[in-house]
This record gives sequence, C-alpha cells and structure tokens, in this order.
Amino acid sequence: MTDTAALLLLPRLRVQNANAVSGPLTWGFPAPTAFTGFVHALERRLRERFAVAFGGVGIVCHRFEPQVVSPPGRRNQVLRLTRNPVYAGWKKFEDKPAAIVEEGRAHLDLSLLIAVRTDLDQDDRDELMQALPTAVHSMRLAGGSVLPGYDQRQEPAWIEWYDAAKDNVKAFSKLRRRLLPGFALVQRDDLLAERLTEMRARQPDATALDALLDLSRLNIEPTVPDPDKPDAVQWEVRKRPGWLVPLPVGYAALSPLYPPGTVRNSRDNETPFRFVESLYSLGEWRSPHRMTELKQILWHLETDPAAGLYRCINRYPDTISTASNGIA
Repeated sequence: MTDTAALLLLPRLRVQNANAVSGPLTWGFPAPTAFTGFVHALERRLRERFAVAFGGVGIVCHRFEPQVVSPPGRRNQVLRLTRNPVYAGWKKFEDKPAAIVEEGRAHLDLSLLIAVRTDLDQDDRDELMQALPTAVHSMRLAGGSVLPGYDQRQEPAWIEWYDAAKDNVKAFSKLRRRLLPGFALVQRDDLLAERLTEMRARQPDATALDALLDLSRLNIEPTVPDPDKPDAVQWEVRKRPGWLVPLPVGYAALSPLYPPGTVRNSRDNETPFRFVESLYSLGEWRSPHRMTELKQILWHLETDPAAGLYRCINRYPDTISTASNGIA
C-alpha cells in the first residue's frame, strides 16, 4: 500500500438512483470499481486547484434500498423501471412508447474513506474542505445523484495520519466509531480459494465459479443428529463463515491491446483499446468495529496489461492469512 499522509472522510452520502446492476451475473450493491472511479474523477477535478493525490478508498454502507417490487401472486422480485415517454411512430398519428431498457436502481446511504497521499498546509487544507462539498454534489457516484447534506454529520472531515504505528492505532480506533452503524465491504478471495480446494477434493473438475455459487447461495443439507437412528434425517441450512456476497471486482481481457484509433466507435483516439469481460470475486460485509488496521478497509486499483487484468483489490485477507493469494 502506498504511503498515507492523511485520510479524507465523506460521511453519510445520500445517493439516489445508483446503478444496481454492475455485472452480467448479479445485481445489488454497486461494484468497487464505481467508487474507485469516483475517487479518481474527484482527484482530477480537485487537481486543477490543489496539488492533491488520492490512494485507496474504503466503502461503508449504512442503508441500501433497492428499487424492486414483488408483483401480486409472485414470489420473485422485479426491478422498478422508469416509464419512458412516447415517441412518434413511422406512421402519422401513431405514437408508441420507447423500448424499455432493463435498468436496476438503488438508493444508498454510505461513507467513503479516502487515503490522501500528499500532505497539505493548513491554508490549502481549509480551502480544500470548503470546495469539497460542491465538487462531490456536482458529480455522479455509481451512476446516481449525490444529494446535498442536511446534517453536520455529513460534513467532510480531514483526519490526520501519523508515521508512528502506535498513534495510528488510536486514530483508527476513533475513526471506526464514526463509521457506525454500517458495514464495510472487504474482499474474501481466501475463502473462495479454500472452498474451491474442498470442492476439488470431491469433484476434480470444479471451477472457481462453482465455488462462488456454493458460497453465495442458500444451501440446505441433510444431517443425522443421532447415529443410532440413521433414518431420522434433519434438513438444516449450512452456516456461512460471514455475510458473503458475489462481487464484480474488475475486468479481464478478451482481446489484444489495440493501438489508439484502430477500433471504430471507441471512446477516444488517444487511449489503447481492448475488449474485456467482467471479473468476479467474493466479498464480505463486516462491521467497522471488527477492523484492526487501515489497509483492511481500503480498495485499490491494480492493472496488469500483460496479463490482461484490470481490477480492484482489498488487502483484508493479507492481514489474517498469507497462505492464499486468491484466484479472482
């Protein structure tokens, strides 16, 4: 992890109509790439006035309200879609509604903890904190609108970070209380690797996707509590090691890296282009009071063009075990 000079806390952000479909397989809370992208865009916007550089970002959710509904007589949930306006058809006086594009939305209350890699003097710091709310509320976060705050708890905070580890332990202990009540999103590819090893012992052709589905779904298994009565079978829900969720963490390459301007209809003619697919891993929601150090909560961008990997990583597994490097 890069050196951290300070921490920038954006508490209790209210986001309306955030994207709830971040990958082709799952829906729910936005992917970590949405928040690392927001921090990168915020850094570029503030860099015009301040010499500031941001590092990782911690994601803490306080409220998640998906825009879904259960139709009468059905158990499954469907997304609440917006009503598109009518448009004139190819025949005169023939108005038709526009095609409905499946779009998942959610309302969020969350806090972002941003690592600052550059130190600022007091004057620049005060000016930055004054300009920060306007910059944040004029941006999109995970495709949603950031609503203005109405409470002092929603004011950004600059948190000092020290060189001595002992002082940082005390500072992080105070910081954790400001993130409650809520749950922090961390990566648990170590559990994914362990489950894959267990499954391959019984089923050699098991894949990482099989292990991800096994950890994400509700598993009901038969148990025999009394060995003397083998016919007395009870069905119980398998316990999970935590609040685990499938998590899109980035993209993997499907094609070579094409030179700029060689692919038609690309975003610009100055950036290399390649086709990619979503990359999944395993995430866990943990209460901030269970965190012991800063790097457990921060997400970072990691790119490896040679291997075709563009993803977000979280170093929580490294703090509890070094036996697994993950498979995501």
